[in-house]
Amino acid sequence: MATIEHDGASIYWDCAGHGKPLMMVAGLGGVATYWTPQIQTFSHDYRVIVHDQRGTGRSSQIPVVSVEQMAEDAIAVMDAAGVDRAFYLGHSTGGAIGVALALKHPDRLAGLVINASTTHGDAYRRKLLGLRKTLLEMGRADAYASYTTLLLYPHWYINEHHEQLLADEARTAQSMANPQAQASRLEAILNFDPREHLAKLDVPTLVLCAEDDILTPLYFSEEYAKLIPKAQLITLKTGGHAASRTVTAQYDQIVRTFFESLPG
Repeated sequence: MATIEHDGASIYWDCAGHGKPLMMVAGLGGVATYWTPQIQTFSHDYRVIVHDQRGTGRSSQIPVVSVEQMAEDAIAVMDAAGVDRAFYLGHSTGGAIGVALALKHPDRLAGLVINASTTHGDAYRRKLLGLRKTLLEMGRADAYASYTTLLLYPHWYINEHHEQLLADEARTAQSMANPQAQASRLEAILNFDPREHLAKLDVPTLVLCAEDDILTPLYFSEEYAKLIPKAQLITLKTGGHAASRTVTAQYDQIVRTFFESLPG
């Protein structure tokens, strides 16, 4: 584990395993621990690199300017890790960060997985994230955490893991990032709209989403697959927004198969 200074922020990062480098970048929560199940699995064959994004976790609790700024943070982490080129797995906001990175630094990515992300902030997303922002402004970290559970997980997973999720919500509420920083992250993803540039994206790309994802509905992934040249689209019947946690074995196999099909 290490910390780097970049663009006015201290960025925490870590790595595990040996092999071809694989960047895993989390969603709106922004913390490396989101990927704990995948780190345990993929570190047997890859050098897995993770970080806490600015405004989250062990990194500086300061507002972000844009998704593009967070993409430059990811590049700085790659540089600190001594990695010139890596596979990239991005979830939700992390998928958008990967798109921004691929558009500006295509030579740094050997392959890109856009998991459960969005192409722009439409009326549906603004209403949904607007409620999250209201809860932040009200100081209701407990309600924010509970609402997040509903957005991340399908009904069957919540029913099967009720006690575990209650404990997770309590921890999330206690460790909630600076409300202003988190609100800025909401605004950053709503304002991100790369659609007019996606025809130029020249990185092998897999778009992955569950059909029952209510936080980043499937139509966004379908649009990514339509606009990015030669992009593959794989949909999961279930798994919700956090399919990496709810249908982990299936999720991991899809990601692994895609990366193994590429030269690296």
